[in-house]
Amino acid sequence: MEKFNKVKSIPAYLPLQNIDTDMIVPKQFLKTIKRTGLGEGLFYEMRFNEKGKEIENFVLNTEPYKKSKILIAGKNFGCGSSREHAPWALLDFGISCVISSSFADIFYNNCFKNGILPIKVSEEIILELSEYSKRKEEIEINLENQVITFGNKVQKFEVDAFKKKCLMEGLDDIALSMEKINLIDSFEKKVTESRPWLLKND
Repeated sequence: MEKFNKVKSIPAYLPLQNIDTDMIVPKQFLKTIKRTGLGEGLFYEMRFNEKGKEIENFVLNTEPYKKSKILIAGKNFGCGSSREHAPWALLDFGISCVISSSFADIFYNNCFKNGILPIKVSEEIILELSEYSKRKEEIEINLENQVITFGNKVQKFEVDAFKKKCLMEGLDDIALSMEKINLIDSFEKKVTESRPWLLKND
């Protein structure tokens, strides 16, 4: 997982509420366990028509938003099933930060485990940030200082200290386990020596 510290981008604004994980990445893209290649399925049914042609007025199909690294979304973003493919698709598309007034809990936690920073702010701040999207002006996210900078304004946001550490150091669940590899090896050695019968095969 790549380390996250700062991201600066013109944000894409998707003002729909209750966007669920099936809308983020439809079920036909769930056959793979790879984290790459899912960007093409992101918001597939909103981005493409029934013939597979891009819908011209969808925000992520237009410049400069198709290159946005920051997505501003409506409340309750990521509701529905717990599919981890949803943050995979966002990240593969190039989006590393999602800002909303509220998130579904499982999706929110999955974001941190997969290199995406989800930020909760008030509806008032969402509206302010949306104006920067409409004017095609950049905003900046600084995770270390926990601030969003837009224009002359700096907005603080809250984030769990452990989740922040994992993002800043690029630690997913596997990397966190590997940090304890010496303790794991020591435990396995002790078990092997004290209970050798556990290793016997019938």
